[in-house]
Order: sequence, then structure tokens, then C-alpha cells
Amino acid sequence: MAYVARFVREIKFKNDEERMRVRPAHRAYLAELLATRKLVTAGPWADDSGALHVFDVASEAELRELLAADPYTIADVCDEVSLREWQPIFP
Repeated sequence: MAYVARFVREIKFKNDEERMRVRPAHRAYLAELLATRKLVTAGPWADDSGALHVFDVASEAELRELLAADPYTIADVCDEVSLREWQPIFP
């Protein structure tokens, strides 16, 4: 079994009009990542100012490739606040 790294990414939304236009494609993309078990969980903050994503990937390089293909990244509707490898103790 290959080592899996868990990463937590926080983003801040910008350009709400464009973000709402591409949101269906972004959510479909996240659903694909969830189906392949690359995405653990994701969702917006309660105030809709940004979101949190948790990924299981082989490396940060793999994650960067996945993020580059995200419709939100392509449309430039969010800024990355943080991206950190995480070592959870409990599920």
C-alpha cells in the first residue's frame, strides 16, 4: 500500500459572480475526487467567505496537480490561505 499524505487546504473566495457561475463545475470536480478517495471532505465556512478541503494524496505534487485542474483555480475565484500536511490522530 502506498503512503498517503493528508493535506488541509483553506481558501478565501473572491469574485463572487464568477465563482457562482463555475460553482457547479467545481462541485462536480470535488465529487469526482471524493469518488476516487482523493478528497476526504470539503465545504464552505458558515459565512461563505471561503472553504476548507481535506485531501488524501500520495504527495503535495499530486495535490498541486489536482488543484490546478479545479474549475475554481482555472477561473481564479479563490486565494489559497493555507495548505498544510496534517497528521490526524483520530479519524
